[in-house]
Amino acid sequence: MKFRTGLLLGTAFLAGLAVGPGALRLVGSLPSFPSEALARDVSHDNSAETVRLLTLLGTVMDVVKAEYVHPVSDKELINNALDGMVGNLDPHSSYMTAEQFKDMQTEISGKFGGLGLQVQGESGHVRVVSPIDGTPAARAGIQPGDFITMVDHKSIDGLSLDQAVKKMRGDPGTKISLTVIRPKTGKTLTFDMKREIIHVQIVKSALYGSTAYIRLTEFDDDLESTMRTAFEKLKAEAAHSPAHKLTGLILDLRSNPGGKLDQAISISDDFIKDGEIVSIRGRHPENNQRWDARGTDITNGLPIVVLTNGGSASASEIVSGALKDHHRAIILGEKTFGKGSVQTLIPIGDQGAVRLTTARYYTPSGRSIQGLGITPDIPVSETKDDDTFGFREADLSHILTNIGGNRTVEKPRTDLPPIAQSIPKAPPADWPKFDPTKPSTDFQLQQAMKVVNAMAGISNPPAATTQATEVKKTSTNSKNPVPHTH
Repeated sequence: MKFRTGLLLGTAFLAGLAVGPGALRLVGSLPSFPSEALARDVSHDNSAETVRLLTLLGTVMDVVKAEYVHPVSDKELINNALDGMVGNLDPHSSYMTAEQFKDMQTEISGKFGGLGLQVQGESGHVRVVSPIDGTPAARAGIQPGDFITMVDHKSIDGLSLDQAVKKMRGDPGTKISLTVIRPKTGKTLTFDMKREIIHVQIVKSALYGSTAYIRLTEFDDDLESTMRTAFEKLKAEAAHSPAHKLTGLILDLRSNPGGKLDQAISISDDFIKDGEIVSIRGRHPENNQRWDARGTDITNGLPIVVLTNGGSASASEIVSGALKDHHRAIILGEKTFGKGSVQTLIPIGDQGAVRLTTARYYTPSGRSIQGLGITPDIPVSETKDDDTFGFREADLSHILTNIGGNRTVEKPRTDLPPIAQSIPKAPPADWPKFDPTKPSTDFQLQQAMKVVNAMAGISNPPAATTQATEVKKTSTNSKNPVPHTH
């Protein structure tokens, strides 16, 4: 079976809450599978053991229907079976009912009351992957790694991820209270918020001295063109500065959980002139693909530093991995999430859809980052106690194994500037508390400024103090209805 190459990395639900990060391949050019076409003839291509197990499934259904404490429908039992059959394969595969699939498509309209959270189901619990910049969750102080335990002071223990998300949905302007446990401190915290229509801030940009700063918050449909516009504006602004030109670029991918693969490829292509960007390999060789750069570099060879952390996943890892392998940029910050698998979204007639892991992706050096992530060239923690992100792909249950590709030990780079040796690995004890409105409190950003200016031959550069500008975008319907990462 050949699938269309409409690839995404990340999938979302209503209320600005995403189940992610993940890589998704959408079956967009093929008709959805009719449910009757999926009925398997157990007398063909199936062993006697398979027949026995299918019979066992029917027997268990009969027992539950006859003896459970209250009546349950065949639909409920079968949906539960389907959910378990697919969902227990790995953390990113799932079965969606028709209602859940519709919710995912409706989310694209952007007209929903949300909090702006990326969430991940983990062993029956709901864990925060990342809050989205400028949303109620981010302003309230919810952090990556927090476990959500209560919604409006009622426990969500034992609920499925979808059920928990539904409890967090609501009309814009309505109040909601979330109680979380912060694992590294053991504290229980309660956050009171109001739901809002989530506007995705896809690009933030600023000029720090003669250095361009561009933050990408997700890989949405128009990201590459928006980023290119932001870069051109910064270049024009720099022309009127004392330096008269840009001398470097900081590309901030921290807490960016992913999005569309074509955007990850286009962003990488903007900085790499030639060679491989990424490849995907799955069970069926005919579906394997490779994407190469096409001879462009919008910066004309400027020094680049990429900022990453544990919330940088999927598409973010493709970009940082490509720039690192080509020695086109220095990666500074923390190891990325380690999400290196591709999922295919397969509609099943009008019955729903299956989100199924079908491939792994590989960086230009042939490495699979599945469960491993991208290791920074210059490790720098966000805070002195390093409690801002407590889990990654490797911490999830029944994750996909890392196999294939380049298995050699990655060698340290030999082309780092001398200043790399003097960059501290964590902020000093007296470093001010991080305030997103004050770049001077962003320790990783300040270290990136030192490195990129050293690469450009600039001594005693000014600190980054100007607040970045934002380019906001509300999700809109696209030709093929596909989920966005919110």
